[in-house]
Amino acid sequence: MPASARMNMVLGNVRIPRSLLGNAATFGGRLDRDCVTGNLIVRDGRVAGMTAEGPVDVDLEGRMITQSFVEPHCHLDKCFTAARMDYTGGTLQQAIAAQASDKSRWNHDDIVRRATRGLEEFYKSGTRFVRTHVDWDVDPRDPERLSLAWTVLSELADNWRDRIVLQRSALLPIDVLADEHYADRVAQVIARSNGTLGAFVFNQPLRRAGIRNMIRASNKYGLALDFHVDEGLDAALDGVEIIASEVIAARHEGPVLCGHACNLATIDAGTRAHRIDLAARANLSIACLPTSNLYLQDRGQDVPSRRGLTAVHALIAGGVNTVFGTDNVQDAFCPIGVHSPASALHTAVLAAQLTLPISDWLPGVMGNAALALGVAMPKVDSANIADLLFWDANDAGDLVSGAHERWQEASTLLPPVQIV
Repeated sequence: MPASARMNMVLGNVRIPRSLLGNAATFGGRLDRDCVTGNLIVRDGRVAGMTAEGPVDVDLEGRMITQSFVEPHCHLDKCFTAARMDYTGGTLQQAIAAQASDKSRWNHDDIVRRATRGLEEFYKSGTRFVRTHVDWDVDPRDPERLSLAWTVLSELADNWRDRIVLQRSALLPIDVLADEHYADRVAQVIARSNGTLGAFVFNQPLRRAGIRNMIRASNKYGLALDFHVDEGLDAALDGVEIIASEVIAARHEGPVLCGHACNLATIDAGTRAHRIDLAARANLSIACLPTSNLYLQDRGQDVPSRRGLTAVHALIAGGVNTVFGTDNVQDAFCPIGVHSPASALHTAVLAAQLTLPISDWLPGVMGNAALALGVAMPKVDSANIADLLFWDANDAGDLVSGAHERWQEASTLLPPVQIV
């Protein structure tokens, strides 16, 4: 099919989840359960609507069309290390210690091999935007020192730029950023290397000062912010509340993503409602990270009864952008897994008892996840056709369950769009 013909055509018999459309009422087609179905009109390379009948150029036989998947939170520097740590397991603090000991094995080729395997899994799953956290080598004497993993993942971001947009978020303990000079110097380096400023916020005494300095540096250098926060069930953890309060006080407007927020599900209802209200007013995004939180939280009990996931339903009801991430894959924090936002959503459906239809949750691993990363992803009804994915599935349940793993290049159908 000539390139000019691919810019203007009608793709017959397709299904698009309503949750991925900007305006389903004016899009055309016909409603079938959770999808709009019909013949997709493409004009000048962009989606121009849908018709219920008429001649078509290609019959897609009921295939589902979606945006690409987006990964808001993973750790490509740590992945696939569990086996060489003798599959160590335990609490969050034990996992942190075990993973730190593994760094003596990290070298350029080791990180490239493991992270490349992760990127290949992401690409196969239909993921086109990824944010990975990268441990920062904290050196108060040399704030501009780059970690090996940061440099290697910068190389991989360049090598993969035609397939995946790879964002790097520096991961530092929040207390070291309580030093305003150090925080400013680190932020300068991250800004020069197109990164995101991130930190681990737990119960450190200087956490508020560190958060305040991060927001100040973000405003100064135009950096997105990303926090590992309240990764525990203790009611005393208050990182989300501090972050939201400081963002509001500073009138900060850039993207702020908070991963984990586990104790939102275990604190009293009044405190939870207050923090969710603050998060909504601060325009925070919250990432639910089901695999690692299920594995690590509520350990030490004969029968673990608390799931460890954040309060997904309450967050969404409160107007907070809530997304889902893969987090750790086969490392000290989670010994199993695959790099796939669809797989993360699959786990969340079970662990968080997400309501049906499953397609309603796709924005949390597509457009809303992109929003959490500061990326504007057009809805399907205003997208470039080349940015959409054609799945060998006609139901979101199949998509999230892994039926999409059977994929092939669509070179004979609609280059460069892929059927996955």
